[in-house]
Amino acid sequence: MENLIILGAGGYGRTAAETARAMGVFGRVAFLDDGCTGTDILGPCTDYIRFAGKFRWAYPAFGANALRAAWLEKLAAAGYSLPALVHPRAYVSPTADIRPGAVVLALAAVGACAVVEQGAIVNMGAIADHDCVVGACAHLAPGAIVKAGNTVPAQMKIESGTVLERGAAFLPLGGQHV
Repeated sequence: MENLIILGAGGYGRTAAETARAMGVFGRVAFLDDGCTGTDILGPCTDYIRFAGKFRWAYPAFGANALRAAWLEKLAAAGYSLPALVHPRAYVSPTADIRPGAVVLALAAVGACAVVEQGAIVNMGAIADHDCVVGACAHLAPGAIVKAGNTVPAQMKIESGTVLERGAAFLPLGGQHV
């Protein structure tokens, strides 16, 4: 079995670890974190270089989209493989494309021909309907619904309870939908 190191041991890090364990692919899941303590925390996030030879896989479990994007680049440059984490209790269409570094959590749904780009989060209970694109390091919060054919821009967060109707448009700077 493979080994996975997760950067960030807070709530999102623990949820990512639960997803990774539920997949049945990773024999060992450990953490690097700058503030949390525990027996499964190996050191601060800056120790990622030290563990590159011991852990093939790494995932940056940071809720801040820009921070997650920066860490994905650092981890890839250090030689880590980036897993696509998909909880077995999520529904993902066989025609969907879940890219490395993305995560689809329990009870989420990703429809036919949808794309979840690198570093994107489809959180618990969120839905990315058919033919959607969830941009790199974007985040669908729990219960967010993105209806068919929409594209969520890179690093945008769609908040809980938001429903993006078909054909939703985004302002050039992101952050707001109209």
